[in-house]
Amino acid sequence: MQIHDLTQGSAEWKQYRLEKDGASEAAAMLGISTLMKRNELLHMKATGTAQEFSDWVQKYILDYGHEVEALARPLVEELIGEDLYPVTCSDGRLSASCDGLTMGEDIAFEHKQWNEALAAAVTAGQLPDEYMPQCQQIMMVTGAGKVIFVCSDGTRDNLVYVWVQPDAAWQARIRDGWNQFELDLAEYQHVEVLPAPVAAAVQDLPALSIRVDGQLTLNHNLVMFGEKLQAFIADIDTSPSDDQAFADAEQAIKVMERAETALGAAEASALGQISTVDDMVRTVASYKELARKTRLMLEKVVKARKETIRVEIQQGGKDKAAAHIAALNARLGKPYMPAIFVDFAGVMKGKKTLASLRDAVDTELARFKIEANAMADRIQVNLGTLRELAGAHAFLFADTPSIVLKAADDLTALVKLRIAEHEQAEVKKAEALRAQIAEEERVKAEKAVADAERARVAAETKRQLDEQAARIVAERAQDEAARAAVAASAASAAVAETPETDPDFLEVPAALAVLGTQVTPIDAARAPAPADEPLVRLGQINERLAPIALTADGLSRLGFAHVMTDKAAKLYRESDFLRICAALQRHISGVAQAKAA
Repeated sequence: MQIHDLTQGSAEWKQYRLEKDGASEAAAMLGISTLMKRNELLHMKATGTAQEFSDWVQKYILDYGHEVEALARPLVEELIGEDLYPVTCSDGRLSASCDGLTMGEDIAFEHKQWNEALAAAVTAGQLPDEYMPQCQQIMMVTGAGKVIFVCSDGTRDNLVYVWVQPDAAWQARIRDGWNQFELDLAEYQHVEVLPAPVAAAVQDLPALSIRVDGQLTLNHNLVMFGEKLQAFIADIDTSPSDDQAFADAEQAIKVMERAETALGAAEASALGQISTVDDMVRTVASYKELARKTRLMLEKVVKARKETIRVEIQQGGKDKAAAHIAALNARLGKPYMPAIFVDFAGVMKGKKTLASLRDAVDTELARFKIEANAMADRIQVNLGTLRELAGAHAFLFADTPSIVLKAADDLTALVKLRIAEHEQAEVKKAEALRAQIAEEERVKAEKAVADAERARVAAETKRQLDEQAARIVAERAQDEAARAAVAASAASAAVAETPETDPDFLEVPAALAVLGTQVTPIDAARAPAPADEPLVRLGQINERLAPIALTADGLSRLGFAHVMTDKAAKLYRESDFLRICAALQRHISGVAQAKAA
């Protein structure tokens, strides 16, 4: 904060106010002041023309206000228990002329003259919006922690106050408002604002006179009246474009109305004096119709032209608002800007003059731009937050145009939440993938163990079959010797053959006995299988031995009895399968040897 040694009312003080954005001007800048319009403030700052006041306002309002302020200051010092010092200070372009500031610069004092409506609001603990910008800007400039806002006439009896605390939303609105004001000031183009127009003095039409004498002779000035009427109509501006022209046109309408009335009255008067005067009647009727048609035409022109200008002013505001949004979207890089409410039609209601219409639209446009700028700034910050926090997770934010409209803290929380949820999902997905891979590896390991077991069983089976084949070869050699012995014995005995001695009818065991082959029966009544010993169904044994098919009785004859049943199925020990194969080999070999013998 910078303090300025200025005397209020001096030339230096007035120049200072023109160059700074004053706290007392903040309400006008926001368009909520009842004392000054925003366009008037723009004009004053742009042209360097300070606001001028009449002698009466200067004496009874401004000077008197300083007097009661000085009277109220000691009373306020008693209230707060500290001394107050008037001070003019600034912070950059923002300035404030404090009615009082404590030495510690923590409390500021703002005084307004006694006003019943304002006093009632302050007594109720409420500060009208029109006064809030000044108090908030005082705190923004001075750094004071609060403002005591006083409404009084300098006496104890008529003194009410309310404490005003800093409000972040109001201060942001003020800061954004001054930023937009500076932009509008740089583009300011002077539009002359005239006082409310008064219709120009027009030479009225001559008084119409039609008199009938006793000999029915017409004495009238209709010709002269008609010439004046036609000349007056020729001078009417039928395309008014400003407030003065509209006022003149409306005055002309009134003249036309009076002309119609005068013509009608004159005609009635004349007809009352004579029974028929056709020429006079036709002349009066033609002039009366001319005045009526001109009046109706002019009324329509004035109404249409006023509506056209209203539409042009309103459309101008809409076009500028659209252009501002387009510029903000260009700044943001994409059309992120949402729809910002603007009500040009609403603010134009009740406005009669072009100046008031333009001021209303300009003020609403400034409010719109301030709100749009604040939204664009929020979007800009949020886009930066997204770039900073999202990083490689940009794919999670396909709804960027909607979420960048959130408050900065809300957006930050949303971004972190989405990323955290995504990372948790990725962790779960990775864990699920690891579990799947581990399961696949487990299945592979079990399959490898099973394959190894099958390979071991196959090798064991092959070993046993190889041993069996070796025994068969040895047995065949023995059989060959036995057959030779049998043949020799048969030849020497020379006994007659009988069916009973035909080798084809020999039972296999007997033949094997003759051949010297010993059949070793397998004990079928072995101990029951352990609970954990694998079992095999008879059908599974036949599948393995296909196309050879065995029955339970056949296995029993080979020496293998089932160990249990499962419904109709007979169950055998898995460990007996190789023994069954060996028994079948011996049986088949014995049958072949017996047949050969």
